[in-house]
Amino acid sequence: MKKYCKVIRLIAHTQIKLVPISQKKAHMMEIQVNGGSIADKVDFVRERLEKQLGVNKIFGQDEMVDVIGVTRGKGFKGVTSRWHCKKLPRKTHKGLRKVACIGAWHPSRVQYSVARAGQKGYHHRTEVNKKVYRVGAGYHQDGNKVVKNNAATGFDLTDKSITPMGGFPHYGEVKQDFLMLKGCIMGPKKRVVTLRKTLLAQTSRVAREKINLKFIDTSSKFGHGRFQVAAEKRAFMGLMKKDRLREETTAT
Repeated sequence: MKKYCKVIRLIAHTQIKLVPISQKKAHMMEIQVNGGSIADKVDFVRERLEKQLGVNKIFGQDEMVDVIGVTRGKGFKGVTSRWHCKKLPRKTHKGLRKVACIGAWHPSRVQYSVARAGQKGYHHRTEVNKKVYRVGAGYHQDGNKVVKNNAATGFDLTDKSITPMGGFPHYGEVKQDFLMLKGCIMGPKKRVVTLRKTLLAQTSRVAREKINLKFIDTSSKFGHGRFQVAAEKRAFMGLMKKDRLREETTAT
């Protein structure tokens, strides 16, 4: 292999059982290894054969990454929704959410540039230059203690995890290593995305900026969140009925 190969690629798969989704089959991907000689690449892959490769081994703090994924599907849509064409006047014959003229007599075909109805969403997209704000560690054991403090900053008074109160809507609790990126990411919750290192040399001031997070909001994302952690809510609201009943049963 070291003698004859020109390109080295590895096959990687996700650990689907660690994610709170009903899917059982892992995602598989072929990844090309770059940098160094062919012998170095083969040795690099051999050392990591059948071993876990954490996200913190690939991406780092303040790095710029590209995100590749599939957008939310909207189904079959007309031109007003799909291409944001202006609606026709109210009294228009046979509907008003249409394109009034789809082209001249000649050329005797519809041009590609004319807005038409069709599929909207569920498109493959690549968004470039997302800055990594935090490379977070998942829940881990430190002696006899489970450490969940992965969202606290130097300005926080209490320890807290990245999962907001009540969990992330339509996802649940984040227990594994995570990346916090600036900006939005295509697709709905639980859809797999591909992250890659930026293909260009980043020289802008934004790309070279060092990020120091002062606060990460972990209040509930389902409604008007007021409290950052459950202990803060308990201190303000007092004991709930179920907590009081539990204390009474343990006391007796």
